[in-house]
Amino acid sequence: MNIIPFSDNFEEYLKNDNVIDYENDIIANLAESLFQKADSEIEFIKAAYEFVRDKISHSADINEDIITCSASEVLKAGHGICFAKSHLLAALLRSKTGPVLVGYELLIFDD
Repeated sequence: MNIIPFSDNFEEYLKNDNVIDYENDIIANLAESLFQKADSEIEFIKAAYEFVRDKISHSADINEDIITCSASEVLKAGHGICFAKSHLLAALLRSKTGPVLVGYELLIFDD
């Protein structure tokens, strides 16, 4: 596998942007709520992961035609495909723990 970074500037991968929009009010509020209930940073990370896993449906599993992308869209809609759910998890974690990177992998199935 050949990994090709978009940028050599590490800060590019940590900023609030239109996809991992951790400064959005609904993201920040949820992160704060999960964080306040946790006894440690590890417990917060677990709670954020379990929230996304258990409370956010996979769009294909519910036959949803609307495609969400940004963390706030996913949270508002309550569903997203794999990468969209990872955007929400990354946003929740960045909101409280700092650096979180997201990597994408292209899978091609060739019969």
